Amino acid sequence: MELEYIEHISPILKDGIKNYLIDIDGTITDDVPNEEPERMVTCEPYPDALETINKWYDDGHQICFFTSRTENLKQITIDWLDKHGFKYHSVLCGKPRGGNYHWIDNHLVRATRYKGKFTDLVEKQVTIEVFKD
Repeated sequence: MELEYIEHISPILKDGIKNYLIDIDGTITDDVPNEEPERMVTCEPYPDALETINKWYDDGHQICFFTSRTENLKQITIDWLDKHGFKYHSVLCGKPRGGNYHWIDNHLVRATRYKGKFTDLVEKQVTIEVFKD
């Protein structure tokens, strides 16, 4: 990963490179709950997700799958991603379950809600919640 370092400040990605944090269940494949791990082995990826994510990887972006699957399901998850040809840099388990996420960070955060199709991203103006200046 190419990072720019400034003394005493956390590193940042080079211009134009994104850190994609991508959910798995219900986003790149069927929505499989942790309580049904046998389905995690047999579910199929959404073709547009596989193609788009691998393109982002090939374009130099960082791909991290960030899932609510528990740590004991991590190897099943890695095996599934590898079996289906996903390109990625890391897998993080233990994302809180239940949705309605509101991420607070000192770095720029953008969010895109998956609604049934992966495509290249486009710019769109929306209303967001922010801290008072």
